[in-house]
Amino acid sequence: MRIGREIVEPLLAWYAAEARTLPWREHPTPYRVWISEIMLQQTRVEAVKPYFERFVAALPDVRALAACPEAQLMKLWEGLGYYSRVRNLQRAAQVLVRDFDGELPADYEALLKLPGIGPYTAGAVASIAFGLPAPAVDGNVLRVAARLCASEENTALPAVRSAVGDRLRAILPPGRAGDFNQALMELGATVCLPSGAPLCARCPLRRFCAACSCGSPEAYPVKPEKRRRRTEQYTVFVLQTEKGVLLRRRPERGLLAGLWELPHADGHLDEEEAAQAIEKLTGCAPEELHPLPPRRHIFTHIEWEMTAYEGRVAPPDPALGLAPCADQAAVPTAFRKFL
Repeated sequence: MRIGREIVEPLLAWYAAEARTLPWREHPTPYRVWISEIMLQQTRVEAVKPYFERFVAALPDVRALAACPEAQLMKLWEGLGYYSRVRNLQRAAQVLVRDFDGELPADYEALLKLPGIGPYTAGAVASIAFGLPAPAVDGNVLRVAARLCASEENTALPAVRSAVGDRLRAILPPGRAGDFNQALMELGATVCLPSGAPLCARCPLRRFCAACSCGSPEAYPVKPEKRRRRTEQYTVFVLQTEKGVLLRRRPERGLLAGLWELPHADGHLDEEEAAQAIEKLTGCAPEELHPLPPRRHIFTHIEWEMTAYEGRVAPPDPALGLAPCADQAAVPTAFRKFL
């Protein structure tokens, strides 16, 4: 891909006039930029805003994040999904307290070594927070680059991503790398859209865009065939006790590791099978068992199809690993749908 310097000035002028007002842009301290970039991975801007405000109010700096109890940390993140992100945030914060006096380093390579920080996040923090000449190549930037060049390269390949980063590094405007990176991301998020027709009439780079010139910008980037999601079926149990709905802790490894969930069984069970499964889980037969509307939850590569029953049970033996729902328990969205 060839990306020329001619895009720099019109892009920066457009960004100055059209950039959205976002909470992390108003006060772009290194900590706030870092938290926002991790939250924005796999998550829409509008969904992130309230989480960001709540998170930085509760944990305003690296030291607070490093010392935060796990239950509070997970509750602050509850609903954002991809919980490994927040675990890595805290691990990185603990490294920063230990090795960097509680501050993010103004060094791309040092940032890259922190847990949960890859080339994109390191580039975003380095350029936006510290003004360092580092590219930040996310999906929006890759899409803009592919359309500018009408490139048929597979942008999912690390080598292509790296090559785009090299080309952007060569044209980063001195002293304005952060603005340039944000402008490219903003263009991809608001104009050079990922689905539907891109808004080429509003694009400051349309006269430089090969895909626009050939009349088929939506054909780029060329998308490889998606891997089909695996479907899994479960029957979920919303079990009321005198102390609240019963939850159990998920294993410390794997999907939704360490979070609290509603107990469930494999497959779609009828009422009799569900009652037997509940008795096996809790040690007592349920009362007043009623079906609940089915739900579906989609992860990146897995889709859960869930039927559910609600009923009452006596408080189970704690040794069975079931506990009443507590306010501080972080329950993933897949199960909160039933609550």
